[in-house]
Amino acid sequence: MKRITRRNFIKGAAAVGASLALPYSRVRGANNDIRAAVVGFNGHGRTHINAYNRIPGVRLAALCDADKDVLDAGVRDAKGRNQTVDAYTDIRKLLEDKSIDVVSTATPNHWHSLVTVWACQAGKDVCVEKPVSHNIFEGRKTVDAARRYNRIVQADLDMRSGEALREAIAYIQRGELGKIVLVRGFCYKRRESIGKVSGPQKVPESVDYDLWCGPAPKGPLMRKNLHYDWHWVWATGCGEIGNNGPHQLDACRWALGETGLPRRVMSIGGRFGYDDDGETPNTQIAFFDYPTAPIIYEVRGLPTKTGDNNMDVYRSRSRNGVVIESGKSSPNPNTGVVVQCENGFVDLDSTTAYDNKGEEIKKFTGPDIGPQANFIKAVRSRKIADARTDILQGHLSTCLCHMGNISHRLGRQVGPERIKEAIPSDHDMSEAFGRFDEHLRANGVSIGDNPPILGPWLTMDSDSERFTGEFSDQADKLLTRDYRKPFVVPEKV
Repeated sequence: MKRITRRNFIKGAAAVGASLALPYSRVRGANNDIRAAVVGFNGHGRTHINAYNRIPGVRLAALCDADKDVLDAGVRDAKGRNQTVDAYTDIRKLLEDKSIDVVSTATPNHWHSLVTVWACQAGKDVCVEKPVSHNIFEGRKTVDAARRYNRIVQADLDMRSGEALREAIAYIQRGELGKIVLVRGFCYKRRESIGKVSGPQKVPESVDYDLWCGPAPKGPLMRKNLHYDWHWVWATGCGEIGNNGPHQLDACRWALGETGLPRRVMSIGGRFGYDDDGETPNTQIAFFDYPTAPIIYEVRGLPTKTGDNNMDVYRSRSRNGVVIESGKSSPNPNTGVVVQCENGFVDLDSTTAYDNKGEEIKKFTGPDIGPQANFIKAVRSRKIADARTDILQGHLSTCLCHMGNISHRLGRQVGPERIKEAIPSDHDMSEAFGRFDEHLRANGVSIGDNPPILGPWLTMDSDSERFTGEFSDQADKLLTRDYRKPFVVPEKV
């Protein structure tokens, strides 16, 4: 690798608006404390904090959040554990600290890739939350940065941490149940309306809004809540398929053994059941066309039926399709992956294999060591193979989410008959759309009166990570975004 001089590094840092410290990594051995910083912890970042506090030889050294109230609460919590941590609102200031070894980021989606790139440039190893990117371009830049600066960068995709799941995947890939026919992923998770505002809302005084927006446009706040509801706005979030989808879609792709992107994608979806300021679909089916077998991924944010607090349940019963057990429901959420093979199926959520009669064949068991423990093991060994979900795998699986969303965003509302004509003429996708219709009817929504958005079929060149054929010009525009200086994900990292 080309040696990185101080001049070259500062020149590159200037492009992102910050003169960060030189790439720096202390020599670490088995008995050396690893100093960790967590960036963004108003939500899932707290699980990173808790995980590091349980790992021997790791010390929480710094916290960073653009919301001063969140930051102050984190410092108080650390003090209650007899920990002293440095506090930052600006990630660039944190990265100047040469004593920080690793950075975990659980910021809103639009910050994930930039934190990762900047941290790699500053010589830090990184654990980045799902989705690893807000778009396909910047996800690839995280991979480039990890490789150029010889950093360990792990995507925080929890499903790869469990030994039971690894055994189940190996069982499938040995062909114990024959060839894979179909992989289904689903996230049925209740999402209430985020409300509707009539004009700009006041940003909380505790928030540095310029830093919070970062790479995204710094427009007026046009929703009731700044925090969390950013998931459902395109400028900052990626919808439910980008929120929970990376977990399940990573397991789907892992089961297939696919090392690239699908040949084609299409989406059916919409925002049903309420009129609010959310932009992303709360009900969606995405079809990913891989050579080995297709993936069908389903999102549902509405309950089993109007007035019910539970979510739908599905059960795989035979290779002829998925059968919903009538009247069944489960507490929120209901997520998982089912790999359907010629001679049976594996429920990856319960890590159990069944035959085509639904009789249990084998139950896989084993410890779940956790993504942060995986990450720290790789940081110590300096072996990419020790990172269960290296950033390349995280990027590829996150790309599926983006591809589904791009099809959705380029689509238009059409009636059910038009959708039936467009979907693959096989039982599985037709059956999924039939249940989509039934689910919405149970929630008082008629797709005849409220048509879903049918996204176009988009073809993808996996090597270049660009779309080809019809609609490619429009689709390629959504591979990246216009960045707000100085918060720019650079072309050359």
